[in-house]
Amino acid sequence: MIAIIDFGSQYTQLIARRIRELGVYAEIFPYSISKEELLNSSKEKVEGIVFSGGPASVLDEDSPKVSLDFVKLFDVPILGICYGMQLLSYLNGGKLEKSLFREYGYTGLRIIEDSILFKGVPREIVVWMSHGDSVVIPPSNFRVTSVTENGIIASLENTNERIYLVQFHPEVYHTQYGKEILSNFVFGVCNATKGWSLERFMKEEEEIIKKKVGNKRVVMAVSGGVDSTVMAVYLSKILGTQLLPIFVNTGLLRLNEENEVIENFRSLGIEVKYVDASDEFLFALKGVKDPEEKRKIIGKKFIEVFFREAGDIEILAQGTLYPDVIETSSVKGPSATIKTHHNRVAEIRKLEKEGKILEPFRFLFKDEVRALGRVLGVPERIINRHPFPGPGLAVRIMGEVTKEKLDILRKADYIFIEELRNDNLYEEVWQAFAVLLSDKAVGVMGDERSYGNVIAIRAVTSVDGMTADWARLPHEFLNRVANRIVREVPGVTRVVYDITSKPPATIEWE
Repeated sequence: MIAIIDFGSQYTQLIARRIRELGVYAEIFPYSISKEELLNSSKEKVEGIVFSGGPASVLDEDSPKVSLDFVKLFDVPILGICYGMQLLSYLNGGKLEKSLFREYGYTGLRIIEDSILFKGVPREIVVWMSHGDSVVIPPSNFRVTSVTENGIIASLENTNERIYLVQFHPEVYHTQYGKEILSNFVFGVCNATKGWSLERFMKEEEEIIKKKVGNKRVVMAVSGGVDSTVMAVYLSKILGTQLLPIFVNTGLLRLNEENEVIENFRSLGIEVKYVDASDEFLFALKGVKDPEEKRKIIGKKFIEVFFREAGDIEILAQGTLYPDVIETSSVKGPSATIKTHHNRVAEIRKLEKEGKILEPFRFLFKDEVRALGRVLGVPERIINRHPFPGPGLAVRIMGEVTKEKLDILRKADYIFIEELRNDNLYEEVWQAFAVLLSDKAVGVMGDERSYGNVIAIRAVTSVDGMTADWARLPHEFLNRVANRIVREVPGVTRVVYDITSKPPATIEWE
């Protein structure tokens, strides 16, 4: 395997994902781990180490660091990415400074020296940068192999010690030839062997699940989304009648979604327990405007309803994925909180401490779950469903959630999605949805000026949701959607299209 030492980057898990795409197992460990813990925590042989990026500055006294002795304990090649490059340069005697040019996003790179890391890569490419510090004087015995368009050192290497450093992020899809660069390290430098596959993952997880569950009953919440649906199918094949899926209608679903979800599960041979708790959720959200507060209330109410309907929980299965864990807290390291997910609330953490949580997908990305669903025979119409946030439409309504606002948003969202399907654009984008803004905007209805609601529509392209670009939908299409929403949804006077990528924005608005 390739061991990834996590220094808190939001992209750390992408490194693991990209390496696994190459057919090599990759696992993530916190920077505080010891050599013995690292070697004993996995049955796989460590054939290389990657130091991840991170939000801190190596120049700060309290930034996460390892010792040079730790680096030298492993007689394997090392790749340092972004913060990892800066830390390894610093440990080896290089000099860092705050950059005059804070490179962020797309940046031109020029290769100035031949390197095994850049084998098969053009001399000039575009890479994804995200750093404030730069290496200004390389460590002795390290040579510079590439620079950015701003003249900043972009990569270093010491072939004798098998240490390779890059300031950019090869794991991010925005970096041209990023996969080739990682492949050159994994195979060309580490001489790693292939052995990772979804089939192997399924087989190993099945053994873990059977051992953990035994004769216990397993309950799980299902939403009808890709994650929970594939999880339910996967677990039902392993556990049969020991599995009880529960579908809670929070009242925050899209138009007619509850009926669609129930029918989809029936077509898969899975009967779910349906609970309509929409009135309870709307009452709990009355007067609440803050997005984090909304999430907490929804999470608390969901747990209350779910626990009430589930009875005595012996094992709770969740379809938690890598991005869920990353954006709540680090998987195994110190990455920063972005937002609170409803399936990571305190009650769930309590069950986790009691050993009652089953999360077979927590180290899989969305595209891997979709691939797993295809292996399991889940229909494409379900596999290709766009992601939907746990708190539902509550985080797509800016400000207080009311029944009136939900009705407006449901209709606008339905029109947008319907038009995407009509033009065969639905599967061309990763996620698409409408947002109801809190501000009003002037409009002209008939011969009179009026102030009405503003709907923002958003569509993004992505592979795993970790980064995303706004979808370049045809102008004629956007015009048709806007006209339909204004005409068919009472109270809406304006429609806008969100053209912000992730980062700097998130995909959702709240």
